[in-house]
Amino acid sequence: MTEVYRLAEPGDSAELLALILGAYQTIRDLNIAFTAAQADLDLVRSNIVNHSCYVLELDGEIAATISLKSLEEVTPHPFLYWFAVDPKHKGRGVGRRLLDHVEDTVVRQGLQASAVTLATSRKHPWLLPMYERRGYRPFYERDLGTDDKLVFMTKELPGKTEQADDEAAAALLQEGRTA
Repeated sequence: MTEVYRLAEPGDSAELLALILGAYQTIRDLNIAFTAAQADLDLVRSNIVNHSCYVLELDGEIAATISLKSLEEVTPHPFLYWFAVDPKHKGRGVGRRLLDHVEDTVVRQGLQASAVTLATSRKHPWLLPMYERRGYRPFYERDLGTDDKLVFMTKELPGKTEQADDEAAAALLQEGRTA
């Protein structure tokens, strides 16, 4: 099986939309107010063009995706969002491999950031514990809909500890897509 990690391109929009909507079915079932759960083709295309949207391809088919941007109003660290694994690949470590790649190769090595941030729903039954097992720690919460909280979590990355690195990473993210 051939694995390819790459930035998404606008031509991937339809395939990514189908993957995201399939992966976020549980989010919709739980009535969690995540933008990705209600995404349309224009929103997916805009995300690809304006941010760094990474994919993991297995034998030429997109199996997982995660996006990266700056979210300076919450954190100085790079922010991961729209993490989704095609349901037919669930439970096979595909999401773990993509997240490992982005944390290490893109954020730690490429952006030289000392930490990375993401957010999830407090009421989702398994996402918060899953991210905690991966080393993420909650640091901030804000309302998400009427009966939920968005929990922001950060993970320190080995090998980088200087604040200047995080400021440089934020500047790179503001400039546009990261390779």
